[in-house]
Amino acid sequence: MNRYALTGHPLGHTMSPLIHERLFALSGITDFSYELVDIAPEKLPESLDIIKGYNGMNVTIPHKQTVIPFMNELADSAKRYNSVNCIQNDGGKLVGYNTDCDGFLMSAELLPISQKVGILGCGGVGRMIAIETALHGGNITLAVIPQDVKNAQILMAEILEKCDNASVRIADIATLDEGFDLLINATPVGMYPKTDACAVADSVIEKSSSFFDVIYNPTETLFMKKARSHGKTAVGGASMLVYQAVKAHEIWYGGKFRTEDIDVIIKAVEDSVNAMNK
Repeated sequence: MNRYALTGHPLGHTMSPLIHERLFALSGITDFSYELVDIAPEKLPESLDIIKGYNGMNVTIPHKQTVIPFMNELADSAKRYNSVNCIQNDGGKLVGYNTDCDGFLMSAELLPISQKVGILGCGGVGRMIAIETALHGGNITLAVIPQDVKNAQILMAEILEKCDNASVRIADIATLDEGFDLLINATPVGMYPKTDACAVADSVIEKSSSFFDVIYNPTETLFMKKARSHGKTAVGGASMLVYQAVKAHEIWYGGKFRTEDIDVIIKAVEDSVNAMNK
């Protein structure tokens, strides 16, 4: 039997089993198990044999960096972010990947990331999105709260180091008042249960064209509702969550999937989140 798992601590409620079991089913694979392996941080150094017991693993916090010394090889994506969220066990050789960036790019495939892009926030996921956007030629505005200006400056320097011709600036999110081809919420503002909050002023939403929100709970944030009320395209975080898993299956065994089938899984995740919140 092929064994796969998610490891992290604490794992709590996760959509991973639902997503991965459906992806295996789409691939016609029935001889598999997908397990949740909770490893406390202090136990990780002695857990190499546990990890090697699986054909592949997903990795979540707090192990995305600390698992790196176990890897025999790192893919470019993992090197770029010094973060591993997917492990392939290739006959005992552990290869670390970061599929979060693939999840973003695949779910934002029809969005204008190569144009004028406003990114709200500069934390972990915001950093990844900003760098990927720069690599794809986007003209970036990092919109942050005053407390995060120093972190935004560090990120801007990293972007300019990785992308020689990058266009990036920093703005105060509270005074932001301009439009973007793509506006991305990479903050936790609007996340369940505080769903009545939006990270940016209505005027920015009214002036912008396309929207992406990393939050998947709720499935439609206030940020997205406001965008859609103007008839504009808004993609939610459930898409990125599913597509990073899709990339893992491509890595593990060369899985190939149709967009319409992935859309069904995204809808299943959204339905599950909505049911959970009732």
